[in-house]
Amino acid sequence: MSKTVDTRICQVTVYEKQALVTRRGVVELTGEEQELVIAQLPVTLVEESIRVKNSRTNVELLGVRTERIQETDLENQELTELTRKIGRLDEQKRHVQDVLTLLNLKRNFVKNLSSQYMERLTRAHNPEPLDLNKIKDLMGFVDQQYSDLSKEIAQQDLESRQLEKQLQILRGQQQQLDIPLTNESFKIIITLESLAVGELELEISYLVNQASWIPLYDLRLNATNQKIQLSYLAQIKQSSGENWQGVTLTLSNAKPGLGMTLPTLPPWYIDGQEASLPQPQEKSNNILPKQIITMPYPGTIITPEALMETELEPLDAQGATAEVSKQGSIVNFELSNSLQLESGIAIDKTQIFTQDYPCRAEYIIMAQLTNLPYLQATLTNPLNGVTLLPGKVNIFRDNTFVGTAQLQKTSPGQELTLNLGIDEGLKIERNLVERQVDECCITYAYNIIITNLRDREVEVKVIEQLPVSLNQEIKVNFTHSEPQIQMSEKGVLEWSTTLLPQGEQKFYYQFTVDYPSEFKVIGLDI
Repeated sequence: MSKTVDTRICQVTVYEKQALVTRRGVVELTGEEQELVIAQLPVTLVEESIRVKNSRTNVELLGVRTERIQETDLENQELTELTRKIGRLDEQKRHVQDVLTLLNLKRNFVKNLSSQYMERLTRAHNPEPLDLNKIKDLMGFVDQQYSDLSKEIAQQDLESRQLEKQLQILRGQQQQLDIPLTNESFKIIITLESLAVGELELEISYLVNQASWIPLYDLRLNATNQKIQLSYLAQIKQSSGENWQGVTLTLSNAKPGLGMTLPTLPPWYIDGQEASLPQPQEKSNNILPKQIITMPYPGTIITPEALMETELEPLDAQGATAEVSKQGSIVNFELSNSLQLESGIAIDKTQIFTQDYPCRAEYIIMAQLTNLPYLQATLTNPLNGVTLLPGKVNIFRDNTFVGTAQLQKTSPGQELTLNLGIDEGLKIERNLVERQVDECCITYAYNIIITNLRDREVEVKVIEQLPVSLNQEIKVNFTHSEPQIQMSEKGVLEWSTTLLPQGEQKFYYQFTVDYPSEFKVIGLDI
């Protein structure tokens, strides 16, 4: 004996690409049941994931299997209503056609009325003398009647065309609906051994496909108090074939089964060749040689437009609260309110929580590439905080939208650095103040002046780059800098300082390039 169990969805846990659905139902046993059936389950169900629990120890579940059901819907109420509507429109169109026929007969009669009158006069044995007033009245009557009938015919003709257009649309819909609909679904069949009588509560859980969620973030930097407000959001989508109404919804990162990146200074290489050697011939094909950053002439400043060849990647400028649980690297967000999410409907943004993070903001200056400053903020995810999962982040600075970025996974205790785009709170000047060419030696010196336009202190990091020699015979010597710093292996110079409100800081550095007299240095544009 089989008995169908009426169940309802009570809990859903959404993963990256699937969802775990939990149903509960109560059935009254008579002691004769051998199978319990849970019907009308979606075809997105993963059969291997089905788990069944029961509330009674004296009821033994012997097995669980699934069957795919195909039902054809022969009685289509929509098709029936559509057929009735087409019948009514057909009747209206026939009536309009009858009216058109009658109106055309009337107009033809009126059209021939004057000529028939004149013909009758000419055929009479004793024709009456012409009465011009009567003829004038007749012509006026004919003209008025013909005009009125023509307008009415045009109106009826327009109505007929509109009815025909509606009929064509409805007949197309009727043709589509005339095909019997086949509905597919799963049913779970539970085999049990029981002589028990009474109430049995079942809990059935299974995974479904076509369900997902992704984290989203809104980040707002308050430059006054040096804090970042981070709103943790979620976008939920599901087309599983089931409606989730009034369920407890949990979001989990478990897995069952416009760039905002700072430009990078590439190493600046130079090389040489003996002056007596012939110059290499250009290749016959159209392959361009690799672009190399060359030193500018005195008084020139590199502009952003001039950096296109160096592959510079510019910076582009239903709420719910949740309880958070963590198990190792797995984070679950249990939403406190019950959401309504029908199949095929997406919740654009659901708020999980909002939190303020202290941060350290710093300007990054790469005057060799651009005279625009970049703002960068670093925050630390507290040890008792929540893992920030990878996702898109919308960045606001003092309530002004500045761009989007991709937030990387940040565990509790880890630092997170975010590039906040271009901020014109600083004025940058970079000038070549010395370029001296001696025998076998070239000397370069640069001045960089940074002016703080803000009414508060700012942290600044200035990055410059010296050439790196690929030839042992060519030596690059870092001779002097103010303030003094050390050069890295790849020729990078880096200063960090604090600028007072409306303050100004100057940076200076000098270097030389020594090479044999028989060499011509390539990459310095000499």
